[in-house]
Amino acid sequence: MKKKNSIKVVVTSGPTRAYIDSIRYISNYSTGRLGSLTADKLAREGFKVSFIYGKGSLLPKSRGIKAVEVETVAEFLKALKKELRSGAKAVVHAMAVLDYEPEKNIKGKVKSDKKFWILKLKRTSKVINEVKKISPGVLLVGFKLEYGKGEAELRKAAEELFKKSGADFVVANDYGHIKKGNHKALVLGTDGSRLSASGKENIADAILDRIKERLC
Repeated sequence: MKKKNSIKVVVTSGPTRAYIDSIRYISNYSTGRLGSLTADKLAREGFKVSFIYGKGSLLPKSRGIKAVEVETVAEFLKALKKELRSGAKAVVHAMAVLDYEPEKNIKGKVKSDKKFWILKLKRTSKVINEVKKISPGVLLVGFKLEYGKGEAELRKAAEELFKKSGADFVVANDYGHIKKGNHKALVLGTDGSRLSASGKENIADAILDRIKERLC
């Protein structure tokens, strides 16, 4: 383990939830493994790590990491704002944030005697687009997940995310590869850098290297 430094990095990881009633919720698929690996690698390099994670996410194993559990998108945004305002120099935004949530949250439990239950969903806040507004100087590593896309399409999706969020690096990947257990990613930078990485360990190493290059 390297000597600790004063550079604070926030890593977000895992799924988010949106409650339909007091019992049921919708969510998205994310094990949080890549986020937890990245947090561990940063901590071992001496960074001060805050790990914001959704319920069900895998957790990092290193000591000294500040862990903050959230469920909903609103809880996540509140926690992220707090960490950004307390001096974070970089954000690795690997959390799978729900794009839609129920328009209304019903108190109590809806009875199961209905043949159909129609839900109306509304857009959630695009959290990654808020990061640079809250902390303009922070180094932002964003993630772009697509499905059934080739490299050219992944690069195009990453370019769109650069423009909308102001991210410094984007990790673009395809869920089809992840589902098959072969996680491949393009790590792209606004500086023109481009790296192909295969396997979560190597992707986490690539993220670590870019943070070290910029902040150390």
